[in-house]
Amino acid sequence: MNSGPDNLARRVAELRELLDVHRSSPTTFRARSASRSLPFVFGGQVAAQALAAAYHVVPEPRDVHSLHACFLAPGDPSVDLLLDVTTLREGRSFSTVRVDVTQHDGRNIFAMMASFHIRESGVEHSLDQPDVPDPETLPELSHWLAKHRDRLPAWWSGGQPIDLRYAHEPPHVNPPAQAGASRQSVWLRAYDSLPRERGLHECVLTYASDMNLLDPVLLRHGLSWYGGHVRAASLDHSIWFHDQFRADEWLLYDQTTPVARHGRIHARGEFFQRGRVVAAASQEGLLRIIPEGGYVLSRSFRS
Repeated sequence: MNSGPDNLARRVAELRELLDVHRSSPTTFRARSASRSLPFVFGGQVAAQALAAAYHVVPEPRDVHSLHACFLAPGDPSVDLLLDVTTLREGRSFSTVRVDVTQHDGRNIFAMMASFHIRESGVEHSLDQPDVPDPETLPELSHWLAKHRDRLPAWWSGGQPIDLRYAHEPPHVNPPAQAGASRQSVWLRAYDSLPRERGLHECVLTYASDMNLLDPVLLRHGLSWYGGHVRAASLDHSIWFHDQFRADEWLLYDQTTPVARHGRIHARGEFFQRGRVVAAASQEGLLRIIPEGGYVLSRSFRS
């Protein structure tokens, strides 16, 4: 796992290229998938690209304050994504848009509604940031994954543009030692500096928000993503943006799971920066227990 400075910068540069969606018309865009991909299009990627497309349509100075997305079908990473932005409302303070993402002659794989708001003053409060170890004292994700390279997809073993620092061993391969816990704390940031471009840091956070939000469910039940016993798929994903932040500076992603029932699992998390909540995310997924091994993380088994 090459983690030299040049390689880390290349990962972030590719992420920025993915978010630089190509405009085909005033409201339609084209995007590609990462060169190193899962067998399906990573949900955080398509959500971030949909948000990037929305930012091209919504006028300044409105910034996203919420997005709500549904994963409809597994995306094909070898085929470009077509993004169509529809303005649903243009008010004096708010703009609401819908982004539909299709492939293969109109097959809809993803749909998102996002709301943008002109910032205004009002009451303020925030949860206190949890007391967790400093990120600089924690190992990079590659430390936990190095001994399992033969069981990981290239998407993980080849490295990511986001530096993830887990307070405890993540549930990637081995059932974690802290089975029974329903909370996970992860520090994260882009591996390289990012410019202050409109919407860029929100798009990068959107990408990162889907990387591990369902982990607490596996922790709670002593399961692991690549341990040969589960198949999982994200069903929907929501993010609320509460304040400005930088995605190239440490964010604490504090995650919990309140419930799992009827095959559906739910997790939520708050992003803290400098002690304040700056964003929050919530996700529902589908989790099925399987008897044998094999490649377990999939969006292809939904029906």
